[in-house]
Amino acid sequence: MRISKLDRIDRKILSELQSDGRMTNVELARRVGISAPPCLRRVRALEESGFIKGYHADVESRSVGFQVKVFAMVGLQSQAEADLIAFEQKCRDWPFVRECHMLNGEVDFILKCVSPDLSLFQSFLTEELTSADNVASVKTSLVIRVSKDEPGIPFDVVEERIPGSF
Repeated sequence: MRISKLDRIDRKILSELQSDGRMTNVELARRVGISAPPCLRRVRALEESGFIKGYHADVESRSVGFQVKVFAMVGLQSQAEADLIAFEQKCRDWPFVRECHMLNGEVDFILKCVSPDLSLFQSFLTEELTSADNVASVKTSLVIRVSKDEPGIPFDVVEERIPGSF
């Protein structure tokens, strides 16, 4: 399990950066209880090891004109590995698709899509998604309200599962 390579301070660094990726290294070091130089070395090591994938601003989509959020459940005609990979690549090319997850069960993929309005989403749905190669079915659900949108992972749960972490 990859998490075992991280000590308590590394996990605290990840937790703090996940909550606020813009804080200074000095503030981060203060919060995790170490001095700034080793904190910076640890952050760089976490980045290089792939524990930190990047930093971004959490943009409120409606404030910049993206009023519509839709989940699309996609069934494919073929689940051959080459066809799955081709569909995943197609999803990467579609700007309205913000997340693409392969599932097991009745649905092959679930896509989180955003759009400025329903008309543009409908155009994307009919002209691109449903007409894409290998797509057998698409069922969509329009998001009415978001009750929780918490990025990242719950580090408090991780800490509870590691013996001696208290």
